[in-house]
Amino acid sequence: MLNFSPEMIILIVVVIMALSFDFINGFHDTANAIATSVSTRALAPRTAVLLAACFNLAGALTYTGVAKTIGGDIANPFALENGLVVVASALLAAILWNLITWWFGIPSSSSHALIGGIAGAVVGAEGFGAINYGGFTNIILALIISPIVAFAVGFVIIKIVSKIVSNMPYHKTNQKFRYLQVLSASWQSFSHGANDAQKTMGIITFALITGGFTTDTDIPLWVKLSAALAMALGTSLGGWRIIKTMGGKIMKVKPISGFSADISSALIITIFTILKLPVSTTHVISSAIMGVGASQKFSAVKWGMAGRILFTWVITLPTVAILAAASYRVLDVFL
Repeated sequence: MLNFSPEMIILIVVVIMALSFDFINGFHDTANAIATSVSTRALAPRTAVLLAACFNLAGALTYTGVAKTIGGDIANPFALENGLVVVASALLAAILWNLITWWFGIPSSSSHALIGGIAGAVVGAEGFGAINYGGFTNIILALIISPIVAFAVGFVIIKIVSKIVSNMPYHKTNQKFRYLQVLSASWQSFSHGANDAQKTMGIITFALITGGFTTDTDIPLWVKLSAALAMALGTSLGGWRIIKTMGGKIMKVKPISGFSADISSALIITIFTILKLPVSTTHVISSAIMGVGASQKFSAVKWGMAGRILFTWVITLPTVAILAAASYRVLDVFL
């Protein structure tokens, strides 16, 4: 008969929670990669979801730099006394927030939720002094700067693409860009998996270190595989509520604008992934769509919806941080 220690039992629960978060992140953020291609009818919904799942899986298995950033730059996992409960509290808060925003169809940031959850749980456990402010500041800057850059890049790329095709017949242009959107959606999905799935890998590794199960920040193979598969499975189930928001409520998307937004956001996510910095794929993709729309016609962007999304972005990190700190106080009594 197996005899698990209390720490092992908590670790198993934490890993299940982390993979559940990854699964939810998959269906919560499916819209990020495929909303524009579905709304322009470049891809049928079922085909788009399958494509996104496959490329999410491939991207998740390609990089580990972001995972190491999440696992060590927010707080020192070797210095936390009750680290497993900290991680459980962070994940509980992030999962609750993801489910709430998914239910209301709001494309909030899973990245903000997870990072806010870790920071809040660490503060709830050991105070503000336990935060690694250098690493945490770099992460926050990446979260803030990446959507601004995506907006600017989307603004410029649609101008360039429009100039290139200005003398082409409208109908043929639309048809060609529908084909190109298959490629751009594939890259988009790959970049999403490469950045987002790593965050779960990082949090599981963080838990392994704080629980004393490893002394190495390298990501174990089983962690890579389980996180990649959980996200791919979640992606395969889709996130149709958010697809409606991303694909049409921000602006009316045409094949040329959808392609330009996809290329812009995939490029930015890939660059930040190579720099080992986590970004909010939701923020980056939404901002790229807004940049493309604003470039074509400022009034083409539905700024009321954009403002609602922005408000959710702003409140996510502090709200989840507070929720995680409160969760730690509750869980610490029982665990």
